Amino acid sequence: MMSGSINISAVPIVQITHYAAQYNTPEVDKLYQDDAVWIITSSFIIFTMHSGFGLLESGSVSAKDEVNIMVKNVVDVVFGGLSYWSVGYGLSYGDYEPICNWFIGFGRFFYDPTRDQMNVNEEGWSYAAFLFELSLATTASTIVSGAVAERAKLKSYILLGCLVILIQALPAHWVWDKRGFFYKLGVVDFAGCSAVHMVGGIIGLIATVYLKPRRKRFDEDSVHQMSSPTNALLGTFLLWWGWFGINAGSVWGITGGRWRLGARAAVATIMSSIGGGATSIVISFYKTKKLQVNLLINGILSSIVSITALCAVSRPWHALIIGSVSAAFSISVLPLLDRWQIDDPVGVVPIHLTSSIWGMIAVGIFCERDKSIASATNDNAGLLYSWSFNLLGIQLLCTLTILVYSATMGLLVLFCISKSPLGLRVTDYEEQIGADVIEHGLAGTNVARYVVEKPLSTRTFQTVTKAITKWKMLAKQKRRLQRLEEAKLKRESELSAFNRLHNNGTYLNGNISRGNSQLYRRPNRETLRSNTLPNGITIHPPAKPPRGSETTRERDSETWEEPESDQQQIPPEEPKAYESIVVNEHENAKPVDQLKEPPPKKGRKKSKREGKYSQRCVLQSKYRIPNL
Repeated sequence: MMSGSINISAVPIVQITHYAAQYNTPEVDKLYQDDAVWIITSSFIIFTMHSGFGLLESGSVSAKDEVNIMVKNVVDVVFGGLSYWSVGYGLSYGDYEPICNWFIGFGRFFYDPTRDQMNVNEEGWSYAAFLFELSLATTASTIVSGAVAERAKLKSYILLGCLVILIQALPAHWVWDKRGFFYKLGVVDFAGCSAVHMVGGIIGLIATVYLKPRRKRFDEDSVHQMSSPTNALLGTFLLWWGWFGINAGSVWGITGGRWRLGARAAVATIMSSIGGGATSIVISFYKTKKLQVNLLINGILSSIVSITALCAVSRPWHALIIGSVSAAFSISVLPLLDRWQIDDPVGVVPIHLTSSIWGMIAVGIFCERDKSIASATNDNAGLLYSWSFNLLGIQLLCTLTILVYSATMGLLVLFCISKSPLGLRVTDYEEQIGADVIEHGLAGTNVARYVVEKPLSTRTFQTVTKAITKWKMLAKQKRRLQRLEEAKLKRESELSAFNRLHNNGTYLNGNISRGNSQLYRRPNRETLRSNTLPNGITIHPPAKPPRGSETTRERDSETWEEPESDQQQIPPEEPKAYESIVVNEHENAKPVDQLKEPPPKKGRKKSKREGKYSQRCVLQSKYRIPNL
């Protein structure tokens, strides 16, 4: 009812700074509240993406740099947010008329809406808009952190992250502010395909080329593996969830029919990710016969990046095609990076740069006319619906301009930081040890595996030596206690099993006992105790009885006599080998005379134990029996 008289659908979706001023009437107070709740909730969801970026990046880099990459994501929010609050927001949406123009905004520095003499509704709307834009801006700097992983110094990266925020502020002004020249031309970019992902992707590419590959990354014997694929997949799920907040929140409210665009953006997001995920799975099985985790992650994330430009006006089948093509492009870029020796640890180039370029081009192909965004696109339509290259040309012009600008500014910033006293890249020695030790003084269990080939500085050497020494001592003590515990449990189990069979079993020389057709092992060697074996083989003369029996006590007192035996006695003459052994329980058993020892295994010499004794059972009596 209220929206029909206000005609709020005519408000440009991408315009945020003058929405409140244009509709400053008592009737829209309820609309302010509903839209602000939508925007703030979307901002909360976007903020969780930093957790996803941290898990994805830490799972993709080496184990010795996991903590450092998580700290860099915290730094992006802390110092990046400070940079955006003080300067970045003013460069994007400042409205100080004498200076702000189509190229740059001016004003609203050190953001404080209360000093701008706004009414209550305008002030509340401005707070919500600032929070949403800050969440998007810090995402751009987080993208760069993945590209420089394991190579950039922490202090230098803090400065780099702050400057990336300022670089991103101008493309945001061109595309989203009503004074921006691309906004006036009718460029369509709802959720930051160009102003966020393209800026972060191209600066990440320039940074990873400028820093050069990691140590031994492209050697012939080098095998690059994720330190934690589980963390990387968990981070992918968090990013997947966060992109719903970006795309659905970019319609800037739910009143006046905007809720329809928000729902459409959410469906486009999920359909695009479905297409990208399915394509990456098919390609992975086709190329490697396995489902590679890195290909799956690249396919899903790149497909979502590509749909951000068109999400609010995309049909489901549009999103499916755009996501599938984006995943194919992303995976095809990976071999080129290896061929050109571009070390991209997290996949910033295929996920953010390649996909954002394709996403901007896809707008010029699939965008259809819609009354709700007619003012934002100057009533332009894509190639499929207008057979005109007008919108496609505008999108290409925007893409090329942002690429050239971001690459130039990124290269200039990297050059200045590298020539400053801070420096930019870590040394080879520090890279071997890992940033977790160098930057944070942490020593994980993987530190001792990395060998320092050359002398380090005194401070670094002492830090590493203490960390490794402490870890080795703890590991040695832990292994010793573990061995003692295992030996104790083994002795207890062996003695328990032997005691249970003490009365029923028949004991052989050595440490083997057979009872109830099962072999058990006794911890101490024992002499032969009985003249009867479980398998029916009988020997003569009989063995001495077990200790503790009456005969044993008599033997110890030198009064022991051999017990009577029911078995056939051996004649006085010297018997031949094996003649005194009788096999009496097996019907088809061969005479003992024909038994032969098994020949030794080929390929190795016969050991002394095999020559003098049998491998399994040795009877150290007057006669030797064959192997049982």
